[in-house]
Amino acid sequence: KRRFRLYKFRTMVKDAQQKQAELEDLNEVMGAAFKITNDPRITPVGKFLRKVSIDEFPQLINVLKGDMSLVGPRPLPVRDFNGFHIDWQRRRFSVRPGITCLWQVNGRHNIPFDKWMELDLEYIDKWSLLLDLSILIRTIPAVLKGSGAS
Repeated sequence: KRRFRLYKFRTMVKDAQQKQAELEDLNEVMGAAFKITNDPRITPVGKFLRKVSIDEFPQLINVLKGDMSLVGPRPLPVRDFNGFHIDWQRRRFSVRPGITCLWQVNGRHNIPFDKWMELDLEYIDKWSLLLDLSILIRTIPAVLKGSGAS
């Protein structure tokens, strides 16, 4: 539950957080996260960076600093974190967040919120070095195909 600065390439317009308030009624996620199709805050270059997951590369700095792992539940903005009120969902914050996870290799944004949370808890409950290795290997084709990327 530790706050840290998440490094990413900028893919949204300046003041995107403030503009999100105007878009809350368009949220397509039934849960604490915020996602909308064709988000007007994403720049054209940002759309490309997200599609090929290049926007995540700077998070390797977070891994080197010890803020994140290569594999683990995805980190979320404070706004999304504050929306988690159910204990079983908050359990996802009991481990270090990662650059990739079961959610990413199983379809990302094509997965409903509750299934995403279940995958995070499955990772926590079944964690092993072999599972991490499997997720890392499965991340490569998922990124190359752009599976579920927005």
